[in-house]
Amino acid sequence: MRAFFAVDLPESLAAGVAAAQTPFADASGVSPVDPEQAHVTLKFLGEVGAGGGDRGRDREGDGDRSRDRDGDEGAPALDDVIAAGERAVDRAGVAPFDCAVGGLGVFPNRDYVSVVWAGIERGGDDLAALHRALEAETTALGVDPADHAFTPHVTLARVESATGAEAVRDALDAGDSEVGAFSVGEIRLVASTLTASGPEYDAVREFRLE
Repeated sequence: MRAFFAVDLPESLAAGVAAAQTPFADASGVSPVDPEQAHVTLKFLGEVGAGGGDRGRDREGDGDRSRDRDGDEGAPALDDVIAAGERAVDRAGVAPFDCAVGGLGVFPNRDYVSVVWAGIERGGDDLAALHRALEAETTALGVDPADHAFTPHVTLARVESATGAEAVRDALDAGDSEVGAFSVGEIRLVASTLTASGPEYDAVREFRLE
């Protein structure tokens, strides 16, 4: 399964996410995310196996890395990822905190827009600390390191046409868009399944902040 660690936005902010999407949601070539699935990705893992915790040990001394039980060679086992998440929360030492979402931004840049997002106005340092801890613990399992600097954000839409990009630039010029604030008391390991109507997310494990 494909998986990632994230902080989920509460259902109470779905209306705020939808409002932030309104200026460009109907533009050609724009695919808004489901407001009820809005989240801050802390660490994308890629494929995670279903096997137990013996992944990475040599078999019979032949030097070959073991496969996890579902046959995905090289993918970290789910048990190992869960253990890494637990260690990361302890390592980060982040207590429950408040987070505020608002203000629009784009990736990779204004001239070539592929993703439009809402930024983090409060709580960014705590999210960054969790990211660093997760990065350290999961790369130790063989997960690919991040190839770009961590920018905490909530993805609002993906853009696939010049018309859509222009609508997003108009929204940027119109000013900031406030989504709302919420309290963060946990992070989640989330499984992502791609479907014809878009990705579906299911929480696999929760990790409480203390």
